[in-house]
Amino acid sequence: MAINKAMRAALSILSYPELDLKKTYLMEREFHKLVSRRLKNSSLYHMWEHSVDSGGHLVPVRLFEPAEPTKDFLLLFFHGGGWVTGTVDSYDGVCSDMAAATGCLVASVDYRLAPEHHFPAAPEDCYAASRELFSHAGLLGLQPDRIVLIGDSAGGNLAAAVSLMARDRGDFSPKRQILIYPALGSDHSESSPYPSVRENGTGYLLTSKRVEEYLALYRASEEDLENPYFAPLNASDFTRQPDTLLITAEYCPLRDEGEAYGQKLAEAGGRVELHRIPDALHGYFSLPLRFSLVKRTYDIINRFLEKNDEESNE
Repeated sequence: MAINKAMRAALSILSYPELDLKKTYLMEREFHKLVSRRLKNSSLYHMWEHSVDSGGHLVPVRLFEPAEPTKDFLLLFFHGGGWVTGTVDSYDGVCSDMAAATGCLVASVDYRLAPEHHFPAAPEDCYAASRELFSHAGLLGLQPDRIVLIGDSAGGNLAAAVSLMARDRGDFSPKRQILIYPALGSDHSESSPYPSVRENGTGYLLTSKRVEEYLALYRASEEDLENPYFAPLNASDFTRQPDTLLITAEYCPLRDEGEAYGQKLAEAGGRVELHRIPDALHGYFSLPLRFSLVKRTYDIINRFLEKNDEESNE
């Protein structure tokens, strides 16, 4: 059902307050850890730790194995949080749900966060983890073409960036990517070319102002705003990208830029499947599996994986 007046009023109250993120990001990280669905004892997953070298920095990677694997895919997941507040720990519940709902092995990358580590630390960490897993997929009983890049919000940005980096550097070649309400542009001000920045920029939890604050903490210089690995919509070449599932949320300021990215990939000859989830807000994917919007999203993800699997076997 559509968002009614009472819900709109509640959302307006709950939307990110006008706080200075430069002063509050550490507190917000701790808050996200406290309210996240941390895992203790569960029969739905097995979890262990692995680390990948990224230019002398060890990047932790956490693996979640479903109790009953049904697909031989590895979902290589990059978490959201505006490149600033999210962590692997705060996404434990999401990744466990992902493993259970898809029947796939899930690898969650704990990339370095801004502002302690500005761009390009995050995409370089994600790239290093991806290169390691693509190069040694056999250790997990997989072939490289069974690895799927996936991320939500800032993580969707990083998945798209890694796909561009992989094409440009030639170290590996992802066959599939799943981008969930990704942040792909560099301008979320009133002058943005995407209407959803203004239509959904206030009163729907994530505000356009907050996105601008995240980007300000993430970038190292103004020049980063033009870098396609910072904002994939700035790429000059959208060819030779993975088959893409792109999921946006109706009441999200990032909705239109995500859909524009899908259009650019399709115009460049890519295979793109686009779904806009009605009545959904940014961040809904982190809700438990019992929520209908989350169930619907996993239905879409599973169909995408199964369809790609069937076509690759033809």
